[in-house]
Amino acid sequence: MSIGIVLALMAAVGYGAADFVGGLTARRVSPWAVALAGQLAGGLAMLVAGSALPGQARPEHFAWAVLAGAGSAVGTVFLYRGLARGRMGVVAPVSGVGAALVPVFVGVSLGERPAVLTWVGVLVALPGIYLVSREVADGTGRSWGGIADGALAGLGFGLLFVALAQVPESAGLLPLAANQGVGAVFTLAVAGLLSQPWAPRDRAGFRAAGWGAVGGLLGTAGTAAFLFASHSADLAVVGVLASLYPAVTVLLATTVLREPFRLSQGLGLLVCGASVGLVAMA
Repeated sequence: MSIGIVLALMAAVGYGAADFVGGLTARRVSPWAVALAGQLAGGLAMLVAGSALPGQARPEHFAWAVLAGAGSAVGTVFLYRGLARGRMGVVAPVSGVGAALVPVFVGVSLGERPAVLTWVGVLVALPGIYLVSREVADGTGRSWGGIADGALAGLGFGLLFVALAQVPESAGLLPLAANQGVGAVFTLAVAGLLSQPWAPRDRAGFRAAGWGAVGGLLGTAGTAAFLFASHSADLAVVGVLASLYPAVTVLLATTVLREPFRLSQGLGLLVCGASVGLVAMA
């Protein structure tokens, strides 16, 4: 198994753990406050790390990082909008598959030609991602609004993956600080536009912000792992493997919170595992 595949799976673990912590915290306070705390914490961590381990970042590297931050912010906004409308069963799986497909299309258009076995693994991963993130129907149905929210969220997260892959390792970690900063500014802007609370106002709020910061650090670690993975393996492969993060969230919810584990999710996990195995053997 190549280092690129290992790093891509580490990115999935980071993103999945971040979603678990952030999602659990957002049950108690505004999700906007949780997202903002995570972005600020991640940005500060990357600023410190990037200053201690300086690279050779050029303006175009920061431009790609800013574009990645915009993609992440757009994905988060539409994901939250879909979930707020009670369409989790549609938005989550559509966004997960969309986030996996965008790097595949871009990678192929840039001339990547993965091995046949790798392609099989990539194609197998898509239904696995869908199944593992699929929620029980909530009565809202598969409306076009839910599909649109999920598709836009997937495009946003896919843009995050593609733009990050354009930042070379030699640029160091400072561009990732810019990535998080853009996400924080976008979150503040949208929260203000929608009149959503984004600042903690009591002890419980500050405690939740602390957990939001933990989730942000996990997500930023996943982003850093993806950045390095994208330079050690094909973008199409790395993007799909990183998009397996819903499997990590589901496993944490099952083991830590003892949430019900549905048959479709179990099948999805098996399919995701088969996908990783196929890619690793290629």
